[in-house]
Amino acid sequence: MGRIAPGRAVDVGGPGAAGADPGAAGPASASGDRRWRIGAVDLAADGTPIAEQVVEPAGFAEFVAGRESADRPRWVWSDSPSWYPGALAAGVRVERAHDLRLCHAILRGARSVRDRDALAAAVEWDAASAASEPDSGPEPVAALFDLDEPLASPGEVPHDLDAALAEFSRQRAALASSEDPGRLALLLAAESAGGLIAVELRAAGVPWDADEHDRLLESELGPRPAIGAKPERMLRVADEVRTALGDARASLDSPPKLLSALRRAGIDVRSTSHWELEEHEHPAIEPLLRYKKLSRLLSANGWAWIDEWVRDGRYRPVYVPGGVVTGRWASSGGGALQLPRQLRPALRADPGWTLVSADVAQLEPRVLAAMSGDRAMAAAGFEKDLYSGIVESGIVSTRQDAKIAVLGAMYGGTSGDSGRLVPRLRRGFPSAMRLVDRAAEVGERGGVMATWLGRTSPPPAPEWAELQAGASLPGATSRDEERARRAAREFGRFTRNFVVQGTAAEWALAWLADLRLRLAAIGTVESGAAEATASGPAFARRPHLVFFLHDEVIVHTPVVHAEAVAAAVEASAVAAGRLLFGAAPVDFPLDILIAQRAVKE
Repeated sequence: MGRIAPGRAVDVGGPGAAGADPGAAGPASASGDRRWRIGAVDLAADGTPIAEQVVEPAGFAEFVAGRESADRPRWVWSDSPSWYPGALAAGVRVERAHDLRLCHAILRGARSVRDRDALAAAVEWDAASAASEPDSGPEPVAALFDLDEPLASPGEVPHDLDAALAEFSRQRAALASSEDPGRLALLLAAESAGGLIAVELRAAGVPWDADEHDRLLESELGPRPAIGAKPERMLRVADEVRTALGDARASLDSPPKLLSALRRAGIDVRSTSHWELEEHEHPAIEPLLRYKKLSRLLSANGWAWIDEWVRDGRYRPVYVPGGVVTGRWASSGGGALQLPRQLRPALRADPGWTLVSADVAQLEPRVLAAMSGDRAMAAAGFEKDLYSGIVESGIVSTRQDAKIAVLGAMYGGTSGDSGRLVPRLRRGFPSAMRLVDRAAEVGERGGVMATWLGRTSPPPAPEWAELQAGASLPGATSRDEERARRAAREFGRFTRNFVVQGTAAEWALAWLADLRLRLAAIGTVESGAAEATASGPAFARRPHLVFFLHDEVIVHTPVVHAEAVAAAVEASAVAAGRLLFGAAPVDFPLDILIAQRAVKE
């Protein structure tokens, strides 16, 4: 075979018929064969395939393994949840990828892209990712990857390759038209790496001790009840609440009915939220808060949750990268992003293995300091707790005041302690405050803001614009004007936080992506050593990520590699900071724990 110059790629086309799942055998084509197209593409030219080949689904993992071994390619495919699980199940990992669906969402909304019309017209790429249902998602349209040698041309093949080629071409054109293609390209790479990691997290699963989980539930709720019944401890606490309310029939599980029962007892509340209930003194409040806590544990992570989500010593949630507009991840099953601390003892490493847990101290304020170039704020947190550093600088008197002030600055707090403390930050950290204040002003005018790498906030809803327009009409009332002002302030608070939370999410993606590569480089355990077989063939003998939550990661590793993994976690945090912010004098210190269970003393 002749060699392809750098900048060329190979396209792996979609299945021969709609609805195929690359993790299994696809549906038959018209001829009765199941097959996918592979085509070498010249990225320096017009993107037209210059060579093609057919790969049967049963041989797809082997094909991927061969290309990974030979070329360490960059795969570009419709979305990782559709293509990647089958390869992982066969023990084959992919090093790099470009996820067309995830990247489409970023580019279509990016304000730095001068012409987004072509992307906006490609509505078929707006469909939800297969992340929500990995085994029954949309048809995987195509995949591409860089390599140095073309593949042999096949004969006739299905023609569903064209849609993916067209989308990839649109994305390349959009990126080239961007005002800052370097940053945006970095965001696309980080987002796509996140797509791979989310699939790997589900495949490996979180090492989970179901017996310990059951013990924790019994200690909180009492013995496991019959299906459909409440645990006895909840029933006793419910009786306490009803006795205190003087209402033996009060419904505690229906918010409207509970609200009525509270008001009948003389408790003047507008909602049944935890925060509002805490503000009232009444004998029913304390047991009611206990009941709500027990009810939340039962419904979110009770015995039914164990039965549904834990198999063979693994908890396998479904992550959705970019599932929140700021770029934070969401979860469409398993509730990984709401895992309560009280259940952390159930995270237990396999025999011969251990967990390396790490979380970042004050990630968002540090990101704000780096984005704004505020050296005073950076110095307050350099190599120490940032909130304590703010106290040392003399801006506030206590660490709690520092935390309230910083959170108020990022989330737009204007009343209570936030309203009192935020003005002090403006004097002490003017550059940081100018950044978030400007973001709020833009939002109040209905504008959009972009993160450090270019993810752009969505515009306000049409109802918002109608509210603002109505308030300026001649017949507008003072109530109309106040509603418009309130809506403007709320959207300003959203854009204020968007730039910080979104950039923090970008830092976290860079951290994850770099750590994933470092873990792969550590290598595998020797033959005969304890294996984490429940993590699947791709991860049974090597350190691997098992959990991610905004600013926290957990790695499952053979004990012999624990120290190397901890060093990799720290090195990746440093690398992520340099990648995004260069030589900015901001550090991202980690709290690291190496233990069989992910529980800090």
